[in-house]
Amino acid sequence: MPTPTSDQAADAQTELQYIPPCQLPTPWATFALHAFVEQATGKEHLAITLGELGGDEPVLARIHSECLTGDALFSQRCDCGAQLETALQRIAAEGRGAVLYLRQEGRGIGLVNKIRAYQLQEAGADTVEANHALGFAPDMRDYRLVKPMLEQLGIKSLKLMTNNPRKMKALEDAHIPVAQRMPLIVNRNPFNERYLGTKAARLGHWIPLPGEEENPE
Repeated sequence: MPTPTSDQAADAQTELQYIPPCQLPTPWATFALHAFVEQATGKEHLAITLGELGGDEPVLARIHSECLTGDALFSQRCDCGAQLETALQRIAAEGRGAVLYLRQEGRGIGLVNKIRAYQLQEAGADTVEANHALGFAPDMRDYRLVKPMLEQLGIKSLKLMTNNPRKMKALEDAHIPVAQRMPLIVNRNPFNERYLGTKAARLGHWIPLPGEEENPE
């Protein structure tokens, strides 16, 4: 039997079972909620969609990695929950769009390790230093499953809501067309100021540093 190539191995890792949608009523619109199950791992991912997604017109979209503390527990340590809510609001206003909700908690390190990283941050580390201290890269997320999810939904290109250049590069590497990037800068507060600053200074996110909003030049 021939040895699979690296590309074939990657395809096998991202083979997905599609679960047809149910309705998801929210304060902003009634969305369709689709599920995808990774065959190799059993991990479950979601797509939250609105309107007709086919055709050549780019689709307003967010690729959102799970953040239980921010999305469900209202944590102010990050901007994740506010980004998810704002993305859904914008899609509802446009009448068409999609959020891919990927189960990649804590930039891929998992919930328990994220709590450990938070403990290190409370002792003085920034988010990158905390991940390194736990033996992880700053960002462990994998976006290879995005392409088959979009293909299942009939989405050809994106108007992507993101501040993350690494996500843009990952989609480019996966040959996913992004027609436009749309900033998503929300919920800056005293609890996440250092977190946002670290994302900007050390991870290259397109987030204004303090004072830059008032003095863009």
